[in-house]
Amino acid sequence: MSLKGKSYIVGAFEHPTRKAPDKSVAQLHAECAKGALEDAGLTKDDVDGYFCAGDAPGMGPLSMVDYMNLKVRHVDSTDIGGSSYLMMVAHATEAIAAGRCNIALCTLAGRPRSEGQATGTAARAGNPAQPDMMFEYPYGPTVVNMYAMCAARHMYEYGTTSEQLAWIKVAASTHAQYNPHAMLRDVVTVEDVVNSPMVSTPLHRLDCCVISDGGGALIVTKPEIAKSLKRPLVKVIGMGEAPKGQMGGQVDLTYSGARYSGAAAFEMAGVKHSDIKYASIYDSFTITVLMQIEDLGFCEKGQGGKFVSDGNLISGVGKLPFNTDGGGLCNNHPANRGGITKVIEAVRQARGEAHPKVQVPNHDIVLAHGTGGSLGTRHGSATLILERE
Repeated sequence: MSLKGKSYIVGAFEHPTRKAPDKSVAQLHAECAKGALEDAGLTKDDVDGYFCAGDAPGMGPLSMVDYMNLKVRHVDSTDIGGSSYLMMVAHATEAIAAGRCNIALCTLAGRPRSEGQATGTAARAGNPAQPDMMFEYPYGPTVVNMYAMCAARHMYEYGTTSEQLAWIKVAASTHAQYNPHAMLRDVVTVEDVVNSPMVSTPLHRLDCCVISDGGGALIVTKPEIAKSLKRPLVKVIGMGEAPKGQMGGQVDLTYSGARYSGAAAFEMAGVKHSDIKYASIYDSFTITVLMQIEDLGFCEKGQGGKFVSDGNLISGVGKLPFNTDGGGLCNNHPANRGGITKVIEAVRQARGEAHPKVQVPNHDIVLAHGTGGSLGTRHGSATLILERE
């Protein structure tokens, strides 16, 4: 059975806070849920499916269903880092098509800024049960080190430069200036990026995403319910997911799982790359964006540097406007699973509700893509293609 068009996103909400020292993670989840339900024109009593990842406190969906007093018949706690919530839209679609639920609520929240988490530069504690831990953790790997390895390899293989990577931050900041909630609203130059302090060669401070509190929520429903609501119809027409690991030692740092998830999403949607007028792309680091653009097929492998330095990511200028809210590089990154924000801005663009200065004129087909985990070791990729009906 084809899942194309079996679900619609009818509610989307991004929490306006970027620092919440007075709120719990559970409270942020609940406030995001309330915002998305109000956006859709529904109430919590309409929800019969609930989805969250490892950012939810306690026992994940069990704790949050109880906290929000939801009465649901289906829950899901898929957790693959930054791609979790894109995959959850796909899993919600599957659940709706199978009759497991009719109205699915997905929420994300986090307080890494208030909690002082060094999410990119501190070595992550490992679980002794992890099969990779005994081999990797003695070396103290950090997130930024793993992504820097990919950037260094891409530079070696294809001649990509730090100046080219900087154009991704420039594009994000060009958009963020219009977002009153963005953490970094100042437009930066290529020189600003390459002259910012080195964090892990060759990535500079401004090649890295912000660390914020906040969250977001989505409401996914079956077609009949979506068409009964008074919101623009945003249909899920393409979905793809894929993991990428160390492949038994045949390590290749030059590509990501987007190579596979993107191909699956485009095949299901039955659209061409030229049909995509806007893309939300997970931007933990500038190299993350560059590799995903290539792997999703928007340019040839190794040509990502030229593609971004030609200004193609800037709304009103380029072929593929991206992250018009400022993305993780400038707007917010509320948890290690912040990919939900990619779907939220894609929905805004499809509805025509993005800021007028960055709204793309032809917004009938948009893409959202997330990467979760470590680009340099093992990660998940999830791709969604949405259509304004």
